[in-house]
Formats: sequence, structure tokens, C-alpha cells
Amino acid sequence: MPTEYAQRSFGTEELPPPAALLRAIREPGESQHRHSVLHAARKLVDCHERRQRTLTRAHAPGASSTSVAACSQQLEDIDGCRAEWIGRIDAWVAANVQHREGASLHTETLGAVIDRIAAKWVAARHTLGDEVTAGPQPAQAGDAAHLQWTRLAELIDGYQDLITDVAAHRRRLPVW
Repeated sequence: MPTEYAQRSFGTEELPPPAALLRAIREPGESQHRHSVLHAARKLVDCHERRQRTLTRAHAPGASSTSVAACSQQLEDIDGCRAEWIGRIDAWVAANVQHREGASLHTETLGAVIDRIAAKWVAARHTLGDEVTAGPQPAQAGDAAHLQWTRLAELIDGYQDLITDVAAHRRRLPVW
């Protein structure tokens, strides 16, 4: 069911709507993500995809201790990269989002929320296999896939509620 915000345009100083966030997460490409939050969201997906591949190599049957150690270092590097992109989103929030004194403080930064959405996107795609997700709608799959896609939808609903509350000055985002 289409929603009213799905095709609405937004400026680079506004919080991106969920449809734009999902589009950025799903569609790689540097030039299309002019909003810095969307650019960072896509970079977080890239980090989580690299993280997933690295974990798969580390847990492969017969992986040598040298290989596992190298994967461990790669995971640290990937997580450091994730922290940078999360920090860029949080810096954008600090510079662009007005907060009302006394508004309820959200428990996570926007960067952390988007990082969780990116991680769930990669996990959901992984349950279907990359070749299955090439089309506009995911193919039918088992309970594990359904659970991952349901959790992703719940995170996106929570993101919509969060940005609605922030825009209405009912909630504020932590800024470090």
C-alpha cells in the first residue's frame, strides 16, 4: 500500500523519509545519494555486506587459525569504518536538526538506528540469496526469511515514528 510520503521530495537539511532510506539502502550508486544521511546509509550497507562475507569466511569449515585471525582483524577494520559512517550521520543531526528543550530523548543516535536498519537489510537479503533479491519483490522463502523481512519492516516503522516525532519536536535525538 503506497504511503503519502513515498514520492515526496525533501531537502538536504531534512530527515530522509523511510522510502528514500530504503531506496538508498537497496540501490548502490554514489551519484544518486545527494543527501549525506542517505550516502552514509548506503556505505553502512556496504560495511555490513563486507562484514557478512568476512564472518562466512571465518566460520567456513577448515578455516585455518591464520585465516580466522585475519578475518578478526578485517572485522575490526569494518567496524571502525561503520563507526565513522555512524558518526557522520550523528554529526549531520547535530548540525541540521533543531531540538526542543524538554522533548523526550531517544535512546539511540540516528546513526545507530540507521546502522541497525542496514544490518537487518543485509541479514534479510542473506536469507533469500543475492540472486533472488534482484527483482522488485523478494521471492517466497521460509520462516527465517520471513522473520528477517518482518524485523526490517518493524525497524522501518520505528524509523518513521522517530522522524515524525523529531519533526514535531516531541522527541530529540542524542548528539555527542
